Amino acid sequence: MAISLSTASPSRGWVRSISSMASRIYFFLIILQIPLFRIPCRCGMCSTPIHVTSSQLIASEIFPVAVVKALLYPGAIANGLVRNMTVPAWDNLLNIYNLTNAKEASAITDLQRLEVLAGSYFCVAGALAGILKPGKMSMFGTLLVIWGLVKEGILGKPANTDPTKAVYVYPTMLIALICALSSIKNDAKKITKSALTRSVARPLQSSSKSKLK
Repeated sequence: MAISLSTASPSRGWVRSISSMASRIYFFLIILQIPLFRIPCRCGMCSTPIHVTSSQLIASEIFPVAVVKALLYPGAIANGLVRNMTVPAWDNLLNIYNLTNAKEASAITDLQRLEVLAGSYFCVAGALAGILKPGKMSMFGTLLVIWGLVKEGILGKPANTDPTKAVYVYPTMLIALICALSSIKNDAKKITKSALTRSVARPLQSSSKSKLK
């Protein structure tokens, strides 16, 4: 039993560190608005889950505009510094992301891509919640987005005849998927614990049988 405890403790620490690191990487991928895909949305073309989520939040007026701006601002700063070494103005955020007319835009674009819309919500919420406690929300969101992209890109639903609005998936989507799967700490712990239990139980069973003989 002493051997099982000593081997279990480093394994738990290893699983915890992997899930925490994956959650942080996923958080930065989402909050800094690293392009994961390109898809039509209410504000034209969206390339990040935050962009999709913000266009829907502005159109539906579920949250105040200030909350949406706070969600967009970290990524806007990162993009501004990378592109032209400038920090965008707070008051100009909606113009930068083409969200000023999101309320008047047709909702058909979002309704045709409900998987991407719902998945984007889960991606953003999972990235924010994962900093405090890694969970399955990021995984569900990423898988929903991927399914929506596959359905439109391969199955052609909805059909798209405009090549400038064609669906595109960036290689960073694979990184997001790996991080989302790796951040599931509870399931990883159970897998590690069950594996250790089986490995310890086998020697104990063999020893008990030898004693009976």
